[in-house]
Amino acid sequence: MYPQRTQPDSLPSLDAAAATHSAHVAAHLAQAIAQAGGWLPFDRWMAQALYAPGLGYYTAGAVKLASPRDAQGKALPTGDFVTAPELTPLFAHTLARQAAQILQDTQTRAVLEFGAGSGALAAGVLEELDRLGLDVQYRILEVSADLRQRQQQRLAAYGARVQWLDALPERFEGCVLANEVLDAMPVTLFAWDEQGHLMERGVALGGDGDFAWADRPANDELAQAVAARMPPLPGYASEINLQARAWVRAMGQWLARGAALLVDYGFPQSEYYHPQRTGGTLMCHLRHHAHADPFAAPGLQDITAHVDFTAMADAALAGGLEVLGYTSQARFLMNAGLLQILGRQDAGDAQAYARLAAPVQKLLSEAEMGELFKVLAVGRGVDAPLIGFARGDRRGGL
Repeated sequence: MYPQRTQPDSLPSLDAAAATHSAHVAAHLAQAIAQAGGWLPFDRWMAQALYAPGLGYYTAGAVKLASPRDAQGKALPTGDFVTAPELTPLFAHTLARQAAQILQDTQTRAVLEFGAGSGALAAGVLEELDRLGLDVQYRILEVSADLRQRQQQRLAAYGARVQWLDALPERFEGCVLANEVLDAMPVTLFAWDEQGHLMERGVALGGDGDFAWADRPANDELAQAVAARMPPLPGYASEINLQARAWVRAMGQWLARGAALLVDYGFPQSEYYHPQRTGGTLMCHLRHHAHADPFAAPGLQDITAHVDFTAMADAALAGGLEVLGYTSQARFLMNAGLLQILGRQDAGDAQAYARLAAPVQKLLSEAEMGELFKVLAVGRGVDAPLIGFARGDRRGGL
């Protein structure tokens, strides 16, 4: 997701149906706060806002992902954000090059994607793997019913080669793909008060019935997790993704052989918890507007936080996996052959070629997605050095 940051007062207006749905979600969240005794930890509030059955952002039927251009190249202002696979199929084709190496090295023929969005990444990966002569079984684990339906329509031509799972496999061998999955996992918010006491930030109801921030003393688990990352800093607030850490650690229980490619925006721990990053990274996305108010339009907007890649690497090691590579998205794509894939396109049609090249520039530019997004590879039983990290591997900086 990479929209421009804006202010909440400039957010787009909602139509009647959207406003009604948001009101239903707000009532559900208010009830959850009441049932919890008047205070709900933010990670639980965020989980309900995003994943409450039939109501949450990812479980209701709102359009989330935009296809940025139609067949004539005209911009389409649908959805709330654009991900790399929707920008250009060349992203998926390049990721497939790395997946192919993993599959060949481990002598496996299965790909498992988490949170497959519109199905654009799966379509592009399958197309490139077919071109490389690799006949694979593609599995998708998707929590959103409407996104699963979109994926099934888009990938229908592949028939039984694509299967949807309802739960994690007990054992998997192959390549795992997770593009912008970690950032959508609910985060725990913390802050130090002016006296230096660590507080957990939660949500309560104000006198007018609106959602309001409320802090309580952090429990021992949170205090220990935060202490491992940074010293006390009065007035400093941030977040920690304990659920994402647990998810990566648990991968060691079911990933028997192969590697997972985790693509997301974020930083290593030293940058994530830098003293100057005093407000954390929590961000919301509504109709291509990015802002920092999670209470605006509940159920209609995405809520995300950047990824602490040091924590994800540590979690992989704790789960018995190896850290196989870590670098920027730009360096990974260059290493894996993005420019060579772009070179396959016909440059004779200048306008058509420019339409292909423009999103590639967005993927690679340090001012756009190239530096903010990172790629972390973890796994076991992979012997060959991964091509995506041949140059510019930053594992030493995690």
